[in-house]
Amino acid sequence: MSGKPKLHYFNGRGRMESIRWLLAAAGVEFEECFLETKDDLTKLQKDGSLLFQQVPMVEIDGMKMVQSRAISNYIATKYNLYGKDLKERALIDMYVEAVIDLNELLMTHTFQPADKKEQHFATIVDKATNRYFPVFEKVLKDHGQDFLVGNRLSRADVQLLETLLMAEECKPDILVKFPLLQSFKARISNIPTIKKFLQPGSQRKPPLQEKDVPKLMKIFH
Repeated sequence: MSGKPKLHYFNGRGRMESIRWLLAAAGVEFEECFLETKDDLTKLQKDGSLLFQQVPMVEIDGMKMVQSRAISNYIATKYNLYGKDLKERALIDMYVEAVIDLNELLMTHTFQPADKKEQHFATIVDKATNRYFPVFEKVLKDHGQDFLVGNRLSRADVQLLETLLMAEECKPDILVKFPLLQSFKARISNIPTIKKFLQPGSQRKPPLQEKDVPKLMKIFH
């Protein structure tokens, strides 16, 4: 049995991608077991591997962990990406929850029906540029430090970078009014473990394409 965490999910981003990002940022090598068919999912469900009958599932430290937030919390704590005390952790949690809200919008864009896509895109841009990004821009301005919390890398930095890059895939100039976020993106992207994850050939997944949706539907529905 390998000591590497083993990730069970489809071969795409979804709710596993933030977990991949955290492991990569921590410099932890991991294996992936991709669900290709409905039978692959059913097998995990029937053998008791999935506590709530759903993925993502990560085998780590002798556990079969489910629920993406619980998995991310565990990884962040284990690899010192969760602040130095309770107050820092509370800040990190607040920032991460906001990032997750925006991430969910970005992640579900591909699944929108054709007649809803334009409105959904407008919602993404509005919430990113008027609700979320101004807050993070102000945080960076107010404390004048390189990282969001405690002047050291935390899961908040990692997950914000992931979402900034996704937002730019959606609208390349979306950060134009946020110079500190642009600097933050460049700075965090240059951390050696993260820089490696951003290189071609890494385990980072590309954006979901519309052609991929029917295959996913066959696995999960």
